[in-house]
Amino acid sequence: MKITRATTRVLQTPADNPLVVGLPVGNATREFVTLELETDQGLTGIGLTFFGGPLTAALRAAVDALAALVIGEDPLRVEALGARLRQAASSAGPGGIATLALAAVDIALWDLKGKFLEQPLYVLLGGHRDRVPTYASGALMRPFPMDYLVEAGPRLVSMGFRQMKMQLGAEPTPAREEERVRVLRQAIGEDIDLMCDINQLWDVNQAITIGRRLEPYRLFWLEDVVAHDDYQGLARVADALTTPIATGEYHYGIRPFRHLLEARAADIVMIDLLRVGGITSWMKVAGMAEAFNVPVVSHLLPEIHVHLVAAIPNGLTVEYMPWTLRLFEETPALEDGQLVAPSRPGLGLAFDAKAIARYQIA
Repeated sequence: MKITRATTRVLQTPADNPLVVGLPVGNATREFVTLELETDQGLTGIGLTFFGGPLTAALRAAVDALAALVIGEDPLRVEALGARLRQAASSAGPGGIATLALAAVDIALWDLKGKFLEQPLYVLLGGHRDRVPTYASGALMRPFPMDYLVEAGPRLVSMGFRQMKMQLGAEPTPAREEERVRVLRQAIGEDIDLMCDINQLWDVNQAITIGRRLEPYRLFWLEDVVAHDDYQGLARVADALTTPIATGEYHYGIRPFRHLLEARAADIVMIDLLRVGGITSWMKVAGMAEAFNVPVVSHLLPEIHVHLVAAIPNGLTVEYMPWTLRLFEETPALEDGQLVAPSRPGLGLAFDAKAIARYQIA
């Protein structure tokens, strides 16, 4: 089997979140770069990548350039092709656009491999289970007023979620930060797992001080409490608190995760499929974390991450951030707070032609 053609597109969608009800959305947008790799056997593998900001055209150009290097190659040789692409882009540095572009190609290669072998991706990667817990994300953001949290939390429970994530980091005092957690915990009850994302907005002393105030509310984890590359600071916080510390989404490639784990700076490793460089690298980080007895969780792209978290023994939960759902014809089913891995070969996904026609930009 040989790759014969690569097609990229830029899709621009509204920057909404269907889990958010009753708040103005505005006219903000998100842009995605999609990739289709066609073969001489009639199979097509799909991938995608994205980030915020004005450089989407540059990202698409990078995907085009790397995808061109796999034309005429056997898509089953994922490691060999990945090594070639990393070498070709090595002068661009270990992260950034080059890694995000590599991720799109790597995802499409794995989709082709699953389709050729007629196996769903989660089975191909290990098949530990066929469904995984998932948590509602993006519905309880730090700018949202307190009375909205009181309504939104129970709404998510009524939708079947048994886990959900809120944000902190914008209140002027520790007491105000604690108050947001208190009102949400009271609204959703004690049996719902509640995570909290700080997005690197605290320093170490704030993280320890506020983290200790939050311990009575039994958070499932505190996420990115300080700068993502402050391994010593993260380790201090993790050692001081009983609440698990999750981090990792900001890391590019696999090597930073070695430093993170060696520093004992995380109780839970969060892996971003695009920043890590695709499925191949994601699985390597998951194996590294398993060697340290640390569970892993996903960041964004639940449609693909359901396969990865389901494939491994130390997969904890999938972030249900529904930014990309409208891009696909059919997405993984949500049942009783869990995502069901597709049984179709490869990713089990297909880009929606109507979405492409509606959202594609020049």
